[in-house]
Amino acid sequence: MNVLVLDGNQNQAVASVRSLACAGHTVYAAEAAPWSKAGWSRSSHGSFRYPAPTNSVDDFIVAIVAFVRQHPGTLVLPMTEATTLPVSSHREALISGGARLVLPDHREVLRAFDKEETTRLAASLGIRVPQTVTVANLEQARELAWSVRYPVVLKSRSSEEFSTSGKIRTGGRPRYARNAAQFEAAYTDVSSQSSAVLVQEFVAGEGTGYFALLHCGELRAEFAHRRVRDVYPTGSGSAVRVSVEPDPEIRRASLSLLSALHWHGVAMVEYRKQAGSPPVFMEVNGRFWHSLALASYAGVDFPALLVRMAEQGDIEPSIGYRSGVRCRWLLGDARHLAEVWKGPPRGYPGTYPSCLRTLFDVLTPVPGTYHDLFQWSDPLPEAGDWLNLIRQLAGRIAG
Repeated sequence: MNVLVLDGNQNQAVASVRSLACAGHTVYAAEAAPWSKAGWSRSSHGSFRYPAPTNSVDDFIVAIVAFVRQHPGTLVLPMTEATTLPVSSHREALISGGARLVLPDHREVLRAFDKEETTRLAASLGIRVPQTVTVANLEQARELAWSVRYPVVLKSRSSEEFSTSGKIRTGGRPRYARNAAQFEAAYTDVSSQSSAVLVQEFVAGEGTGYFALLHCGELRAEFAHRRVRDVYPTGSGSAVRVSVEPDPEIRRASLSLLSALHWHGVAMVEYRKQAGSPPVFMEVNGRFWHSLALASYAGVDFPALLVRMAEQGDIEPSIGYRSGVRCRWLLGDARHLAEVWKGPPRGYPGTYPSCLRTLFDVLTPVPGTYHDLFQWSDPLPEAGDWLNLIRQLAGRIAG
């Protein structure tokens, strides 16, 4: 099958391109930039550049439709919310152009991308959630700032959303507040990138997740890992992680949530967990995740299973994988070290890693560790990762 993997500068795109080429598919890597690290992989049959949906969703869809008309029957795989949202909302145009998709109903995509909606749904299913208030304007924010119990986290209601100008708008990173002054500053920052802001109680603990492939709400494959180091020490974007058996309570909660969403395709459900306490639901990510390579190394080939499901309509459940497999994102680990040495973000109330201990951990090799990107047989994606960082930094400086 022809497969078009979008968001080629994402780690999960590299993992997908390698997986699908190994499974015998013809894989094209696509990105809004002139080149991508997935496109540089030896597994990529070719590269395709599309207009960024953050600039124009219509132009983005026109370009994808043009590609699939040249390659009828192509399965389009978005890797981020920024491409999943327009692909889902314009699915009829893509399908009429000859594309294949593996997505739930668009209403469920919108529900999954809405943190307020998924928090409400999780609570209705008996899953523990943080106390949450949605704020729509500065006046409400100022009133809440004097009554809320601190510390709190402020985050965009959706990681990505349609703007009034027909573009995809990115929500940005969460902010923290310990008092009213920090609250208003954080709200101003987050609201500039989002139509609504969620204010949640700060939940201490380790970030953890459950990863799954579902067919109309029924499980077909699953995976879990333990985070060793996150890119952001506040608990976001794993840099080093180890495969583990799913936590039974998290597994049960996640499957009840994904079943209620009638989810079709891959998804990740995130939690915060402290020893001896129930897991606290954080959000649903209805797409491939950044640490996808670890699942493949451990024996759960999500991209290949997803494509097989697209070809056959359904597949037999594939449950089971190797625990104890360790995988590292080299650049992500370097970024983790830089974040630790920068110190915690303003208002952050949690514990933060030690600088010297982190330096020792990052520089100490662990035998048997796999890498998200680097492979001796396919080294260019790793080089592309560092060059992409340089390109981004140069763009910020120039801007």
